[in-house]
Amino acid sequence: MEFKQISLADTELKFATSGGISTCSGYASRFGGVDSYGDTIHPGAYSKVAGELTEVKMYFNHGWLKGEIPIGKMFVVEDANGLYVERTEFTKGIKLADDVTLALAHKTVNGLSVGIKLDKSGYAWKADGIGRDIYKVDMLKEVSVVDWPADSAALVTAVKSALESAQSLKEIESLLRDAGGFSRTDACALVARIKSMQQSESAAEEDQFCAAVALTFAKFTN
Repeated sequence: MEFKQISLADTELKFATSGGISTCSGYASRFGGVDSYGDTIHPGAYSKVAGELTEVKMYFNHGWLKGEIPIGKMFVVEDANGLYVERTEFTKGIKLADDVTLALAHKTVNGLSVGIKLDKSGYAWKADGIGRDIYKVDMLKEVSVVDWPADSAALVTAVKSALESAQSLKEIESLLRDAGGFSRTDACALVARIKSMQQSESAAEEDQFCAAVALTFAKFTN
């Protein structure tokens, strides 16, 4: 599972309250840009998961990773510019939903983030090896309202299990960047260091390293 975040300054997010009902609309993801990890999402990437108006769960800071219930629903559609949130429905009576509604209205939270899953056939690494061109999103699990920066502790849970199933150093680099809270520079430096050690390390030792990294993330969540 990967997370792509966009600041409210880039979403054109609009918040409105009418008749006691609060809703917001705007972009949760935009096409054509280059995010902080070097990734670019291309038009059509969401066509499989949000070609028509699609209902997705809404969380705060990807709360499902911590066992939280959704704070409401978002209704999204892919258009020429990106993944557009046409409207939201906050679940009445949930305190966190009420808090997020107030924070959005006051603009004290400043980000949206999509929780997506990619298949290897849906993206290609860029020529410089830093970042990917993403052409197809395989699954849209949710859209979260997030503070800035994202709740990195929550994202650790996802990377813990993903690291254990990683098949290559390139996948580990991607996981560290997208879910582990590592900067692009730090993730690349770590993987470069691993590569430099490979000639002298056995396959068993490499497996032990991956297990140790996973255990490190596990400690953060316990």
